Amino acid sequence: MADGRKRNPDPAAAAKTSRLAGGASGQAYLLLAFTALTWGGNAVAGRLAVGEISPMALTCLRWLIVVCLMAPLARRDLVAHWPTVRANWPRIVAMATFGFAAFNALMYVAAHYTTAVNLTIIQGGIPILVLIGALVVYGTRITGLQVAGMLVTLAGVATVAAQGSLATLLALSFNPGDLLMLVACVAYAGYTLALRSRPAMPQMAFFTVMAMVAFAASLPMLAVEMALGLTVWPGLEGWLILAYVALLPSLIAQLCYMRGVELIGPGRAGLFVNLVPVFGAMLAVVILSEPFRLYHAAALALVLGGIALAEKGKGRS
Repeated sequence: MADGRKRNPDPAAAAKTSRLAGGASGQAYLLLAFTALTWGGNAVAGRLAVGEISPMALTCLRWLIVVCLMAPLARRDLVAHWPTVRANWPRIVAMATFGFAAFNALMYVAAHYTTAVNLTIIQGGIPILVLIGALVVYGTRITGLQVAGMLVTLAGVATVAAQGSLATLLALSFNPGDLLMLVACVAYAGYTLALRSRPAMPQMAFFTVMAMVAFAASLPMLAVEMALGLTVWPGLEGWLILAYVALLPSLIAQLCYMRGVELIGPGRAGLFVNLVPVFGAMLAVVILSEPFRLYHAAALALVLGGIALAEKGKGRS
């Protein structure tokens, strides 16, 4: 018969649970940091691709490789959930076209006109664009701290676009590559907002369908590029760049991110995306020997500080 006294937990079992939790968090941190590193490297790859493989050829072949690798792995889930795919086809097409095909194509075109440092720092504005989109589309409440975070982050993006020059900002004379990257960020923010109500199916199958649509959506862009005589098919260096963007940012990083979300949850995992501009800027300086000027440092501080404010405001709300 129970004596009514509260039992103390087994110290050994508690210690084991704590070690397992700590190990899972540590594994998630490594996976998510690696993800941010490879995504930051995508902008560097875009700069390296200039003259080695044209933007639409890179975008199209990238998703073709992903489809060839993923389709056999996700075949059973694809067959099982094909009715779901068919019922949500317009939404899936829009998400893949804007979030996968258009975002990458615009970034690779932008890489012809601006630096990888600029490309990665401007990407830091995506969380703020998502926040604004959530207000407009879903009516999500925004706190004062979130508004402050948005303004600070947008100031950082404007600093990059204006190259630290107030005269450039007032004259609205921006680098076309920076403007293209801003458009790409808007496209990806729209894709992120749509994920809130994505079709209910396994992530691997959903990602594979998205890659298939992204490949199909990139074919007309490649056709236009070929018609204009701008296509550059890859040589050895071009194939190496293509292998990187297909295998790491497109495939392995996506799988690492999914696993990281499973281990520590989407809220904590999402914060690691903020490392993309940091890693991207570092890689651009180290690999491409791009200059890292004072206005880059100021812009990076503003972008990351604004995101931190917005996240803090989100937590309080």
